[in-house]
Amino acid sequence: MPARSQALHPVPSRPLRARTYAGTARNLATLARVLRSGGLVAAPTETVYGLAANALDAAACEKIFLAKARPQTDPLIVHIEAIADLAKLAVVNPAALVLAQKFWPGPLTLVLPKTDLVPAIVSAGLPSVAVRMPAHPLFRRLLRLAGVPLAAPSANPFGYVSPTTARHVRDGLGDKIGHILDGGACSVGLESTIVDLRHPQRPRLLRPGAITRAQLTQALGVPVLTAPRRRTPATAVAQIAPGLLTRHYSPRTPVQLHRRLTARAVSSGDPREAWVFIAQPPTLPRSRVKNAFCLDPHGDLTHVAHRLFSLLRELDQAGFTRLHLELAPGRAGLADAINDRLRRAAAI
Repeated sequence: MPARSQALHPVPSRPLRARTYAGTARNLATLARVLRSGGLVAAPTETVYGLAANALDAAACEKIFLAKARPQTDPLIVHIEAIADLAKLAVVNPAALVLAQKFWPGPLTLVLPKTDLVPAIVSAGLPSVAVRMPAHPLFRRLLRLAGVPLAAPSANPFGYVSPTTARHVRDGLGDKIGHILDGGACSVGLESTIVDLRHPQRPRLLRPGAITRAQLTQALGVPVLTAPRRRTPATAVAQIAPGLLTRHYSPRTPVQLHRRLTARAVSSGDPREAWVFIAQPPTLPRSRVKNAFCLDPHGDLTHVAHRLFSLLRELDQAGFTRLHLELAPGRAGLADAINDRLRRAAAI
């Protein structure tokens, strides 16, 4: 199967042409200067590529919203280089320290009350801030060289499928930004887990990810509840964290979800539509196999998560009229994260 200026009469600014940089010491030093001077740099994390700016510079962060066409009601995650930096940005409690020491650097974001150092634009005007310490070595070196925390949502047009390679970033924002740091494909492939610790005795899972609810519960010693999912339009009131909108991570091609797909459904379906299985499906007729895909031959959910966004982008550009996507089996662990992204991708 395929794996596959004038003040009174402003004129539009000339489109940018993004340059892609390898992760050399010289290039990293150059990109760190761009960030310190208020510019934007798309850079790899272990989850997805982020569009980074100095998180303490409101004007720089505004450029993120403009480049992505992102509503300012959707806050940004601030990335730090060391646990010691957390107290500069947030009011830290013991539960936050437990999770930071257990899972950082890694794909976990903590929502805490913010300090005055964090500009209002970063937190959608709310008194809280979302913070994480990324694990990707290039992003960590960039943080160290820049010497400032970096706000970095996914480096793609708002609401579209998140980018997991530098090519994805160029395809979506190549004429909106000037700098892309290429660190290869992201290892996790899904955005970070987000946990609300504003009330540490009542932790809430806001967005599932590679760090699971069970792991959080075990580390904290108290149940981590799942926040109720609400139908929230993009123009609604400020969100406490990113990734909570009803429709998100969405290809342009219509998406239909299925609890289980079968070879028979594909054989009897429209050949102009694509069918995506979690694991290798039963044998399909050779004449119809070109529109059937699997995310991992054995259904390994780590591999499924790693490949999901890349395959969605590939199929979105292939001319199919509809994408039929199979939900991951189970309701816990990575299945929870994968199905969260699929449901938001399919939302209308």
